[in-house]
Amino acid sequence: NLIPDWNDLVYHGRWQDAIRQLHATNNFPEFTGRLCPAPCEAACVLEIREGDAVTIKQIEQSIADRAWKEGWNRPRPPKRETGRQVAVVGSGPAGMAASQQLRRAGHNVTLFERDEAAGGLVRFGVPDFKIEKTVVERRVQQLVHEGVELRCGVDVGVDVTVAPLKERFDAVVLATGSRVPRDLPAPGRELDGVHFAMEYLYSRNRWLATEVGPKPMTEAPEPAPISARDKHVVVIGGGDTGADCVGHSIREGAAEVVQLELLPEPPEYRPDDQTPWPLWPQKYRLSYAMEEAKGISRGEQDFSVTTTAFKGEDGRVRAIEVAKADAAPPFTPIEGSNFEIKADLVLLAMGFLHPEQELLDGLGVEKDQRGNVKAGTYETSVPGVFAAGDARRGQSLIVWAINEGRQAARMVDRYLASLPSPSPSPRRTDVHTGNVNPADEGPEGPPKHVAPGLGPDPSASGPGFAQE
Repeated sequence: NLIPDWNDLVYHGRWQDAIRQLHATNNFPEFTGRLCPAPCEAACVLEIREGDAVTIKQIEQSIADRAWKEGWNRPRPPKRETGRQVAVVGSGPAGMAASQQLRRAGHNVTLFERDEAAGGLVRFGVPDFKIEKTVVERRVQQLVHEGVELRCGVDVGVDVTVAPLKERFDAVVLATGSRVPRDLPAPGRELDGVHFAMEYLYSRNRWLATEVGPKPMTEAPEPAPISARDKHVVVIGGGDTGADCVGHSIREGAAEVVQLELLPEPPEYRPDDQTPWPLWPQKYRLSYAMEEAKGISRGEQDFSVTTTAFKGEDGRVRAIEVAKADAAPPFTPIEGSNFEIKADLVLLAMGFLHPEQELLDGLGVEKDQRGNVKAGTYETSVPGVFAAGDARRGQSLIVWAINEGRQAARMVDRYLASLPSPSPSPRRTDVHTGNVNPADEGPEGPPKHVAPGLGPDPSASGPGFAQE
């Protein structure tokens, strides 16, 4: 991001120029302004003293929110069409960014999402109290207004098989994310009440959508009946997902929440011999969620703890057996340090391993040792198939996902430019491009969606790649 540029523009009151600078590198600054942990602030020269950094994240969110309030974020459909067809699989930040960049370059984009609404983990895996889903939905609607064909409730590889996908589209972008969670195969794992974190967070966000919206584009499954109310909750994992589970549990009215971390407790201050400025400091940070939980005497956090078994009664978890662990891998349990923690609900928030493999195997793309798509320059081992985001680099920050989508789109655009000119396609009138909220209509009324194959002259030279 061009941080010094838009900071200076805000300082001089040039807010509209600031959003232009933000959009030059970031399609969704209101996402990062709410969710990014802001490593840029850790690298600020004022942060050398720790705690005095420029509030870059807050400024970014303020610019983005003001742009929406002032009506500066208008749909930008392309002025010319290339006639090329691109499929983007996965509508998280990487897939959304790739779709927007490719559509603005004049290509016809179909964005596939197997869930009932677009947004990926930003929509379903992050609590509404961190990012309201209306914030995600207005960006989805912007894509639709620009002519992206959005197909929710479609599981590529199942509902749409690989062969017709490769036959219909000139290029495919895999932005499926890293969705296989790390499991904990300890005795008693099969007990009721032991869930992956995303099962819980998905259920809460789906329940909230039925209460306050926004409504999904296709029929949503019933929210899983997972509740923390009046329960003793144990969250295994000390990262952002674990914190979100703690925050949701407290808001539901959990009796108590205990969060366990396998790693040792970090030092209070930046260890200059390990992570000197401007590196991201490995120091103790009390999460927003645990701060809330401790503030009402319902939260406890412990480090260097490994889970050895789940204990149950009548098929349901009632406690977990844990032990203190060595500080270094493989984090061996320390003999004689075992103890039990009462648990009615256990949430596993230990990160993700790699993308789901079925679609990758069906396409025949090469994978790296971790199971991610091997695509050093965003193009995979299969010509015309590209990858972006967590599916390519592994689980990471949202700012990386957006950048990956943008860069993959640039490589797709170059690839399409190298192909022979396409033939004009007949006009299609059966394309469903998602639901359009009339409140989001542009200055000329509802968007006039461009179906795949349409364009004034598909054989004409392309318009060049959009910079924003």
